[in-house]
Amino acid sequence: MLIDDVQQAMFSAMKARQAQETAALRLALSALKSAAIDARKDLSDGRAERAEQEAYERSVLERFLPAAMDPAELSRLVEEAVAASGASGPKELGKVMGRLMPQVKGRADGNEVRRLVLERLGGPAG
Repeated sequence: MLIDDVQQAMFSAMKARQAQETAALRLALSALKSAAIDARKDLSDGRAERAEQEAYERSVLERFLPAAMDPAELSRLVEEAVAASGASGPKELGKVMGRLMPQVKGRADGNEVRRLVLERLGGPAG
């Protein structure tokens, strides 16, 4: 069932500490459960023609979005910002983020950047 598949994907994302993916899947799961309640039946995986149309629409719209930053590049920038700021612990997160965010604005999620900086500084990543 579709809801089970989304729920399993959400649990996997949670275990992998992928906050953005977990949030997106949690939102999708909520919408699916609500739709199932409204329909008073289980949802199916059907409507392939609509899925194809929406996939096409997404590909069209993605051309106008900024390119996502490569994870390796983001990690490199985190390392450079930590070194340049002289930060040595999680209490100095703000110093690093102040240097880093202007470089990644519009190309990386702020929550992911924060998680990587905290991980690098040895603080709690959550």
